[in-house]
Amino acid sequence: MANYRNILEQKKGQKQQIEHQLHQLKKDRKYLKRDLKRHEQALEVVKAVAIKTQERIQFHISDITSLALESVFPDPYELVAEFVQRRNKTECDLYFSRNGEKADPLSASGGGAVDVAAFALRVASWSMQKPKSRNVLVLDEPFRYLSSDLLPKASEMLQQISQDLNLQIIMVSHSEELIESADKVFSVSRDKKGISSIKEEE
Repeated sequence: MANYRNILEQKKGQKQQIEHQLHQLKKDRKYLKRDLKRHEQALEVVKAVAIKTQERIQFHISDITSLALESVFPDPYELVAEFVQRRNKTECDLYFSRNGEKADPLSASGGGAVDVAAFALRVASWSMQKPKSRNVLVLDEPFRYLSSDLLPKASEMLQQISQDLNLQIIMVSHSEELIESADKVFSVSRDKKGISSIKEEE
């Protein structure tokens, strides 16, 4: 009889322990459900902010680059920046558009359009920096694939961007048309011994 009483007491103790654990699990479940709801709400906020940020970047990149193309070419492409999800990552596709039709920048247009777009993308990237780096842009033979009749337009664009953004542009170029709008021009020459000399042009 005493043996049964001991077993009964043990079972009562186990029951109380299980009831206590069950109570604690229900309490934890309640907190976890509340935390899950908060995390879901926070995730929605993050998604909304990400979409707004992407829209601003998309507009900024497309707008600046399209304006640059428009200032140089008589029948310009527009550059479109499109954010897409691939492999659980957000990627940005860049393509040219004209009359509502997509075109691959590298295959559908001449190298000159790509040159102008690449320059404008650098300017757009610099202008979005917070805080901005020094307002100096160094260009090595820009617009090398641009036809000579369009180089004066490119030169005007460089000058306008420099003034509007207070951006100093240091450029190495063989193009007479590009350096016409420069504030200062330095010519570099090399003698027969291979020694270079620099002279400021009047």
